[in-house]
Amino acid sequence: MVQATARHILVDGEEKCQTLKTEIENGRDFAEVAREHSSCPSGRQGGDLGSFGPGQMVREFDEVVFSADLNKVQGPVKTQFGYHLLEVTSRG
Repeated sequence: MVQATARHILVDGEEKCQTLKTEIENGRDFAEVAREHSSCPSGRQGGDLGSFGPGQMVREFDEVVFSADLNKVQGPVKTQFGYHLLEVTSRG
């Protein structure tokens, strides 16, 4: 089965999510932004979600994680939890 590793940042608003994405694209460290802003407990680990397979995350998450380019910030992605920035770090 295909496995992926990814990290994410979870915030409550789309505008905030887009602002953080811009900061990262302009050179700010993803993990640092995650530790400062993510409301998910994974934020303490720089947003690291570890390794997981299809179906282990919500559908909207899976659609991005298992199709997006590696090491490129994706989002905002809206789920029932809020708005995410996602970065797929490996897939295979």
